[in-house]
Amino acid sequence: MVRGLRRQAPALLVACIALVAALGGTVYAKKAKVKVRIDGKAVKVKSLPGNRLAIGSLPANRLKPGAITGSMLAPGSVPASALAPGSITGIQVDASTLGQVPSAVHADSADSARDAQTALNAVNALDAVKVNGHTAGCKPAARFFAGACWQSGSSEAAVSAPAAALACATQGGELPEALALTAFSQQPGIALAAGDEWTSNLATYTSLNSYSVATVSSTAEVGSALSNSAHKYRCVIPLVS
Repeated sequence: MVRGLRRQAPALLVACIALVAALGGTVYAKKAKVKVRIDGKAVKVKSLPGNRLAIGSLPANRLKPGAITGSMLAPGSVPASALAPGSITGIQVDASTLGQVPSAVHADSADSARDAQTALNAVNALDAVKVNGHTAGCKPAARFFAGACWQSGSSEAAVSAPAAALACATQGGELPEALALTAFSQQPGIALAAGDEWTSNLATYTSLNSYSVATVSSTAEVGSALSNSAHKYRCVIPLVS
């Protein structure tokens, strides 16, 4: 029996050594770290969510057109220099964030103008209140006619033609022209003074300070009188004063 074990001892020793080597190799294989490089081609489509990506790890040229919509962008994250021409339309602009248009500055005072588009052309608007800082409209004793304010009644006193012209100039106006006064006399409620009214038209000129001036009668007839004679008058005042 002992002799048989002695003959098998070398084979048994070799078998034990082989067994230890096999077991040791298996343990080493389990502990070894295997490094595998994974690129974009190895990732399945839609298998990697966005929250698994590091910030800045994905360049813009790797994104599919339209993959990121405007609702996904944080306010102020895209500067104006990064926008393509024509990419922002008026519908997408908040009007309250825009300042006043420079050319519309003068339109602020045109709110009361009936037909004025801006305060600059409100000169001809009958009901305008302010035009470029000036009062526009006729006083109660005047009537709007032919683009100006005509005094509804004649003067109380009869004076010479130069005195009548001076009185109108003092009020910021002038004597009316003869044909215009004739037309104004046809307006409802208007009556010219008896004894004719002065106009701004010279009828004749003889010499220095010797001339006659056209007049209009209460029946709308055009005549003339020496400039130093006395007649009543009415003034025509510009709409803006």
